Amino acid sequence: MGTSTTSTPTSTPEADGAVETRGIEPVPDHERRGRVRELFPTWVAANISVLLLTMGASLVINNSLNFWQVLVVAAIASAVSFGMVGLLSVSGKWGGAPGAMLSRAAFGVRGNYFPGAILWVARFGWETINAVTGAYAILTVLHLLFGIKPNNVLVVVTLLAFVACTFLVSGMGRKALNLCNKYSTYLFTLISIVVLVYLIVEMPWSAIFAKSPGSGAMMIAGIGTIAAGGISWVPTGPDFARYLPHSASGKKIVGTTVSGAALVLVPMVVMGGVMAVSNPELANQNTDPMSFLGQVLPSAIAIPYLITALIGMMLINSLSMYSAGFTAQTMGVKLPRALAVSINAAISLIGGLFMMLVAKDFIGQFIAFLTLLAVSFSAWIGVYGVDMARRRKKAVRYDADSLMNISRTSRYWYKGGFSWQAMTAWTVALVAGLCFTKVQWFTGPLAGTWIGQNGLGWAATIVIAAVVFAVLPAARENVPAEAPERAAAEDRPTVEVG
Repeated sequence: MGTSTTSTPTSTPEADGAVETRGIEPVPDHERRGRVRELFPTWVAANISVLLLTMGASLVINNSLNFWQVLVVAAIASAVSFGMVGLLSVSGKWGGAPGAMLSRAAFGVRGNYFPGAILWVARFGWETINAVTGAYAILTVLHLLFGIKPNNVLVVVTLLAFVACTFLVSGMGRKALNLCNKYSTYLFTLISIVVLVYLIVEMPWSAIFAKSPGSGAMMIAGIGTIAAGGISWVPTGPDFARYLPHSASGKKIVGTTVSGAALVLVPMVVMGGVMAVSNPELANQNTDPMSFLGQVLPSAIAIPYLITALIGMMLINSLSMYSAGFTAQTMGVKLPRALAVSINAAISLIGGLFMMLVAKDFIGQFIAFLTLLAVSFSAWIGVYGVDMARRRKKAVRYDADSLMNISRTSRYWYKGGFSWQAMTAWTVALVAGLCFTKVQWFTGPLAGTWIGQNGLGWAATIVIAAVVFAVLPAARENVPAEAPERAAAEDRPTVEVG
């Protein structure tokens, strides 16, 4: 560790070609040509998942909520979870680097490996879930169109095709993703209007509105379940804001992120709740979460809707794999970002085959995974959010050279490569969050408390991490002795807003 490993960008400028070659190195100012409005289709596409219909149905069947409660739960969940995504995305335009990279400034060069490893593993699970859902969508379309029944060979082929397509799009990078997201937004909006019109005409609205309300506790628990998906995108937010210029409005970043997500998330959750009234089995599709659409919707609507949703799920996985490539590089994988994505593609393929050929309870595993995912990401969110708040008043919020420097000379080396304050807060919060958690195969010792019973383990994790990190003394960055004037300048308050 005695030699400096400060890196200089070796990739060509992102604007030079259709395939993004930039990795984890911060984007220089002259390449910051992005616009805030480009984030809108990104977060629309990130929520085009038929699983939201199943989750909406679960709010009616399992949580006993009525129409208005489902609407409120969906609205609050999208605002809270993607509000956090938007807020932490602002750090992307501050530092021009992915969230996993900027996290070094909070946890230290070596300390960042620990939360980074958990985020990376959680990303594997999320991509596996999406890959399985996408494969089931293909199988359902084949069954509706041609009457083909699933078999093991077809399962392998469809899963492989889905993973290969997501790998291709995510490997091409930001430009390809932005283009795909833009047109998928138009397509999904069009077909969703058709579905909504059908539901308005055909659904038993008298029975829907006559349903008695569920308890407040079930509403709170429902918010946590729906919000978990959005929480999983929080560390990814800076990845898509890193090409924005410093002058980009922080408020617009938050507003665009929340509105893009809510445009899809809220209607889909509500639609799932409405469908559950006419088909209660919707929330109990334990092995195949897609086939219900052929039962609820006529084939003329179900097939194009499934195809559109399939494109959406492919983009969700592409967005996830895109960020996973950065996480892999941050963790020390010596591959270009596009090739680093292949690690996640391979793992999602293997995990997907296990879930489709061996496991039996897909939805149960999905809900358990979402619960654990929210807790694991929330510990990182609490620490990272406080670190952002402390940097907000600095003229230079992130040092690009030090972010790339993994030697002792990095500003973010702290003590032995660790910020013990951040590591302490993260560890305490993660353990506490797990104590409040209950899933199929794990029950924490505090799961029976009010927080645990209401599914608020993720919220408690964020608060605990933030409070512990905030009350501990701030870690001192390693500023070279020969540059005291630069250090003083960087610590001066800035007048930049957002």
